[in-house]
Amino acid sequence: SPLISKGVSRGDRTRRKHVSMKMLRFRSPSIRSLDQEVLCTIRLLDDSEISCSIQRDTKGQFLLDHVCNHYNLLEKDYFGIRYVDPEKQRHWLEPNKPVVKQMKSQQPYMMCFRVKFYPHEPMKIKEELTRYLLYLQLKRDIYHGRLLCPFAEAAYLGACIVQAELGDFDPEEHPSDYIRDFKLFPKQSLKLERKIMEIHKNELRGQCAALAELNMLQKAHALETYGVDPHPCKDFTGATAFLGFTATGFVVFQGNKRIHLLKWSDVNKLKFEGKTFYVIGIQKEKKLVLTFHTSTPAACKHLWKCGVENQAFYKCAKSSQIKTVSSSNIFFKGSRFRYSGKVSKEVIEASSKIQREPPEVHRTPLLLFQSPVRSQSNLVSLETPIAAGYKYPCHDPPQGSHRDFVCLHRVR
Repeated sequence: SPLISKGVSRGDRTRRKHVSMKMLRFRSPSIRSLDQEVLCTIRLLDDSEISCSIQRDTKGQFLLDHVCNHYNLLEKDYFGIRYVDPEKQRHWLEPNKPVVKQMKSQQPYMMCFRVKFYPHEPMKIKEELTRYLLYLQLKRDIYHGRLLCPFAEAAYLGACIVQAELGDFDPEEHPSDYIRDFKLFPKQSLKLERKIMEIHKNELRGQCAALAELNMLQKAHALETYGVDPHPCKDFTGATAFLGFTATGFVVFQGNKRIHLLKWSDVNKLKFEGKTFYVIGIQKEKKLVLTFHTSTPAACKHLWKCGVENQAFYKCAKSSQIKTVSSSNIFFKGSRFRYSGKVSKEVIEASSKIQREPPEVHRTPLLLFQSPVRSQSNLVSLETPIAAGYKYPCHDPPQGSHRDFVCLHRVR
């Protein structure tokens, strides 16, 4: 035998064969596990659900594509899929990683399809379908208090929703209290309902659903909290604050007041260590370091990743300019992360080149109140952001509200 002639004994060959068989037996269960299907349920923006089965090595992009194919959606880069882990920490599903490796909860997996990057200029959205999905997200934001707005703006937004859902006011079909039958806000004052009714009757007549939705987007996108996904934390004094990221830059809110806006061009670095989050930038030609403390290290890392992704999406001119960033000043220490999608300018350019026949938009009607809850005050006001014992749907913590704004519980 050639092996024996090279000094390999028969005993060595037997041991090699035995080790080889052990490796095959070791690998075979993991090979079989790749064939096991995992059930995923994804809740859509209208609270309907779709399900699909995936393999254990299926990546997150597959699920996002699956939902977009369900909608026949081309302008999909504004959207993402988010989930919550067993510790109640929210995450965005990363497209380039296997779903199973990201999910820590038990099967079947439950996720939500949501707007991840709010378009800076809704008029540049090409297709009515995409605008409708953004409208659904903003309708959720209004109802759940993510979108803080003064009374007049709240009334106009509510009237746009009613016009989009009901069409023109008809005295024969709409009784004097018809607004109270709809879930525009969790708590609606009678004064707010009357103002919504007045605008619906007199200002929006003749607008089709698509135009009313577009007007709603135009009004909403001018508000300070448009696109803000609030992250609760404490500032260096121990006061509660909410951090967020928008197309303009990094924002900080205390109550209903925006106390910081740092434009993306002035943000040099985002980093975190443990439960401490740092924003390093320039303000009035001086170095600025903002420090915040989150409740857990996982919440801090999620905040950091959201910041990195938003900065890349809105600030970079091309996705080829995006670099891997480190959570620490020393690159080889801490966490590293890179946003892997298109940037805003590329998405807008791609939208302008869409030439297909517009897909049909299937609209979901408003849900009726089972038992309306009404406040007699001029503005809706609910509990503070971190309300003890409050259970919030769709995996999101509540946002606070203050008396000068129509503010409701938030959910995404």
